[in-house]
Amino acid sequence: MRNDICIYVSPADRARLERLVADRNTSRKAAWRAEIVLATADGLGTMAIMRRTGKSKPAVWRWQERYIEAGVDGLLRDKTRPARKKPLSAEVKLAVLTKTAQERPPGGGTHWSARTMARTVGISHRSVQRIWAEAGLKPHLVTTFKLSNDPKFAEKVTDVVGLYLNPPDKALVFCVDEKSQIQALDRTQPGLPMKKGRAGTMTHDYKRHGTTTLFAALDVKTGAVIGECQPKHRAKEFIRFLRTIDRNTPKSLDVHLIVDNYSTHKTQAVKDWLAKHPRFKLHFIPTSSSWLNQVERFFAEITRKRIRRGVFTSVAQLETAICDYLDAHNADPKPFVWTKSADVILAKVHRARAALDAAKSRNQALESEH
Repeated sequence: MRNDICIYVSPADRARLERLVADRNTSRKAAWRAEIVLATADGLGTMAIMRRTGKSKPAVWRWQERYIEAGVDGLLRDKTRPARKKPLSAEVKLAVLTKTAQERPPGGGTHWSARTMARTVGISHRSVQRIWAEAGLKPHLVTTFKLSNDPKFAEKVTDVVGLYLNPPDKALVFCVDEKSQIQALDRTQPGLPMKKGRAGTMTHDYKRHGTTTLFAALDVKTGAVIGECQPKHRAKEFIRFLRTIDRNTPKSLDVHLIVDNYSTHKTQAVKDWLAKHPRFKLHFIPTSSSWLNQVERFFAEITRKRIRRGVFTSVAQLETAICDYLDAHNADPKPFVWTKSADVILAKVHRARAALDAAKSRNQALESEH
């Protein structure tokens, strides 16, 4: 049978232990550990300490020994315990990462899931998730991209970005485009409002009540938008919108319009109108480069904030909602600030093209091996 332990507690340690016991902010386990040591120093036996603290005999012995080994600091922390399961080896982690990046899952799938990988490697799906998280891999996600094949890509990017970063004097710069085929959609059943613990509801199916096209010109400097709805987006509607811009801008200023390569913007009728209005100058973005036109960002905003969740029983109701949004936007416009220079953009595109060429070469090599 184990004999009672005698412990010498220095005055400094005793003062500290007494403060721990008296302080209401001390954790309960730290307080009773301090009581065990103080009672031992006062000469109490194990049974008396058990009665005072309500702890078991092994607990009393454990914290007496911990104080002897580590002092008061040892009472304030739990001893680290070995993990119940051994950590995964570097070989297993490497196998998961290699299969994720270079192999397809069994059964002809396009990408790995955590559970499929877990069954293949022989570990838990939680372990697979941790390995992917550490490596920054997300096999369930894929992002889309498109590199422009426009032969004048660099020239057009330099031209448009120059308008954003260094606009010409005594001139206005507008980003112009059409958001076509906006549908006036009515839901087949009324939705339920949002409430605590539940999002608002909306039926997945709908009734169509026609379409409209929003022509918009975003002022790069102020963020204000000149916009109007028209039934179609042909050359004559585009010319009609050019007249709208002409009426709403000072005649003394040149007007630079950033537009895409849509054929409507290049017809002979449009060229003839531009020839009669020399203050209008068109700047075309490269093909497959809608990200370069800032008005697309405005279209994303109006879609998210006003159109996507809207319920419209007619085209007129839809157009009224669009006009109301334009009025509210123009009451307090804020411009989109372009920050990337043309050199930065061209360098990034060059790296992307190099990576794409390398991927093509690897795929061709694999096909030749098979």
